Amino acid sequence: MRDVTFVYPDADARVLAEVSFTVQPGTTTAIVGSTASGKSTVVRLLARLLEASSGQVLIGGTDVREADPEALWAQMGLVPQQPFLFAGTVASNLRLGAPEASDEELWAALRVAQADFVEDLDMHISQGGTNVSGGQRQRLAIARALGRRPDILIFDDSFSALDVSTDARLREAMGPATAGITKVIVAQRVSTIVEADQILVLDGGHLVGSGTHTELLATCAVYREIVTSQLGAEAAA
Repeated sequence: MRDVTFVYPDADARVLAEVSFTVQPGTTTAIVGSTASGKSTVVRLLARLLEASSGQVLIGGTDVREADPEALWAQMGLVPQQPFLFAGTVASNLRLGAPEASDEELWAALRVAQADFVEDLDMHISQGGTNVSGGQRQRLAIARALGRRPDILIFDDSFSALDVSTDARLREAMGPATAGITKVIVAQRVSTIVEADQILVLDGGHLVGSGTHTELLATCAVYREIVTSQLGAEAAA
């Protein structure tokens, strides 16, 4: 397991400025904020889908810009908000992340991802996953990432198309299934991330709060506003 350190101090940066944090191995870090606050930019910089114009992103003490891209991506499982599925079957899509996975391992990942709509691993998937719903695509992509057993799992608003009850069941199942894996979760729903070890609050590209749910309710006005808007004033009290 490796820690992740993110330092982006350039006050003149176009998207992010003065954003610094460390993710400890095996913990869950959530990122919340309004639209265009920089949440997905952080994820893309972590996965080196964007190059930092200043500052550093360190994984295990190594700057991601100096790491071999294939080696870097091999230790990550990234689930974007709008995942892409390829023409084939459920099994062929899941094995893109874990080519040697057994059928039993694929079923285990599907159960954790709450993909109960899958009755057969040979179920046909159209190019782009157009024959399944948005929520089903997200669950298949989550199962694909889980099957890899990476060191770091990154969910970029990957639960947005799930109903509240499915989201809750998935999070409950994911706890034991991802024990020891470092997780970074970008989420819109506060209910998805209240139990995270660390919550980062972004606003206008700045980090305006960090801590647990309880700590942020006491210290971060932006976070309280988010909680109030979603869960009501009593939840933010």
